[in-house]
Amino acid sequence: MSLPRLSFYSAFTLSSLGLAFHRTHLISALLCLESMMLAMYIALSIWPIENQATSTTLMPMLMLTFSACEAGTGLAMLVASTRTHGSDHLHNLNLLQC
Repeated sequence: MSLPRLSFYSAFTLSSLGLAFHRTHLISALLCLESMMLAMYIALSIWPIENQATSTTLMPMLMLTFSACEAGTGLAMLVASTRTHGSDHLHNLNLLQC
């Protein structure tokens, strides 16, 4: 296994483990999601170089666009939940109360 693939797999695994086990604050969940998106962006950027394929060079830009939209939506949710509930603790948020 090459070093870029190992770093991609380890970054994605560590961020998904962080998302699974450290779910106390909304900001930490958003950071874990952003690191997962960054790992996927790096993998999509390296993959065409390894395979000498030019047809998939647009995919990293699309991934980066969706990642920026996801970050903006997440920060808007963070601000809205902090204003309504007073903190960003995930145990205060309950979808059944909406």
